[in-house]
Amino acid sequence: MAEQEKRPGLIRRIGAQPLWVRMLLFVALIVIVAPFSKWLILLLLLAIGLWPVTLLLGLAGLAVASIWRGGWPWMKDWLRRRLRGLVVPALSVVTALIIGGLVIMFTDQAVFQAMQEGGILEGIRLAFANLATAYKALYEGSLGNPRAIVEALGQVGGEEGLGPLLRVVRGPSDSLVQSVPYIFAGLAVALGFRAGLFNIGAEGQIGIGWLVAVVVGYSLTGLPAVVHLPLAILAGAVAGGLWAAIAGFLKARTGAHEVITTIMLNYVTFRLSAWLLCGPLELTQGTCRTQEIAESAYLPWFLERPVTIHWGFVLALIAAVLTGWFLFRTTWGFELRTVGANPSAARYGGMRVGKTFVLAMFLSGCLAGLAGVSQGLGITRNIALGFQAGYGFDSIALALLGKSHPVGVVGASLLFGVLRAGAGRMQSVAGVPTEIVQIVQSLVIIFIAAPAIIRAIYRLRKPREEELEVAVFSRGWGA
Repeated sequence: MAEQEKRPGLIRRIGAQPLWVRMLLFVALIVIVAPFSKWLILLLLLAIGLWPVTLLLGLAGLAVASIWRGGWPWMKDWLRRRLRGLVVPALSVVTALIIGGLVIMFTDQAVFQAMQEGGILEGIRLAFANLATAYKALYEGSLGNPRAIVEALGQVGGEEGLGPLLRVVRGPSDSLVQSVPYIFAGLAVALGFRAGLFNIGAEGQIGIGWLVAVVVGYSLTGLPAVVHLPLAILAGAVAGGLWAAIAGFLKARTGAHEVITTIMLNYVTFRLSAWLLCGPLELTQGTCRTQEIAESAYLPWFLERPVTIHWGFVLALIAAVLTGWFLFRTTWGFELRTVGANPSAARYGGMRVGKTFVLAMFLSGCLAGLAGVSQGLGITRNIALGFQAGYGFDSIALALLGKSHPVGVVGASLLFGVLRAGAGRMQSVAGVPTEIVQIVQSLVIIFIAAPAIIRAIYRLRKPREEELEVAVFSRGWGA
């Protein structure tokens, strides 16, 4: 109640309105903002590319706001409450990058050759030069070149219009595009964790959602986009949900562990899609891919090439908001979390545990299916054999890293999107294999899962109060 009193008056008044009123306000907000979405996205990409300037402007705005709210003590308390939980994750990322840098430096054959020919100092100099080249490429591939962005801003309005600016914000765009399936898949696994279910089948559910959305996208013709696109999105989401619900039903009826059933369903998905894509759904013999979806089923891009960010990013953020609302603001979400914490107590309280298992797996599958939908309708616009990109398996790490909370999952997904977007440029420019990024991702997860390591390395004090709400991962094989 005390926290609710501290909320701004407008937010409190909106929160007090009935659900239908809040949904109507949300739809009205989208309708108002949609015409300006192109410029808002471009502004977002510029803010990411020029993040030091964005950070300074944010701090300046916070300082101005603090004048009316209590001055420096209020600002200090605001920063402390919001940044306290980010110290260990930030240091985890930095430490992982340092260790990854050591791997880059001392796994290069040219470095050892330079040590033999020119001495240790020459080898170390070359190692640091290689590290600088690799991480510069990683940065520019994911966040862009700030100097180039500033120069492109000065060229806006010339003969090429926005062309120069679009070319230099490709890095931030690619990072956001890569984060879209991560957000959906991470939310899927996180929701399962909240119900005490280990949905390890997100990769297969992504494939099913992708496949069905693409089939609906090219098989239904003559429909207007306002009907065709939502129908394809809904079909892909429901297909992923129904596929995951099989494991939930088996869990509820027979007690079959969801880890086993979802893993097996992954293989069923891979083999089924291979048969369909190289058989009944194949466009041209030997290609093992479908035809292109109709233009009316495209997830629209906000800007022109090479910027490929599409409306799937907005849908992913909306999905995160709705997932948080469902888990923490609805009766069904409360029942789901209760079953995840203690199914025996939930059953004693009159909750239908089996039904909750099926519902949780269905919703988890819907979110995973949307990850495939975003790829099929927004990027590839078809589906080909070998579509698996590992998003489903990485989503397990994202849910763990984000502590099974939608906000944490979005943050972890953006981090993984940045690393994945920069990995390609790092490989092409510096010749560093993309597996280095996977090493960094793995180390980040290790340090987040074992924060005592980071506290010991940097001599941090243990927080006075540990987090009371932790992610529920799995209750074990016999539950």
